[in-house]
Amino acid sequence: MQITSVKPHLLTTDEAAEFLGVTAGTLAVWRCVARYPLPYIKIGKNVRYDESDLLRWMESRKVHQAEAVAV
Repeated sequence: MQITSVKPHLLTTDEAAEFLGVTAGTLAVWRCVARYPLPYIKIGKNVRYDESDLLRWMESRKVHQAEAVAV
């Protein structure tokens, strides 16, 4: 059995913040208070975000027009 893996594209907090259009401080607060279910990876003292996780999280936050009217 052969196992193949794709190396994830890991972003620093600053890179992830720029990707999402928020500040690095905002991401730090979200991690601390678990504001959103935004996955991150701890490597020692470093925090990294998998770009594919960020894309899935953004997709889950998408509001469709019919839903917006109902709210």
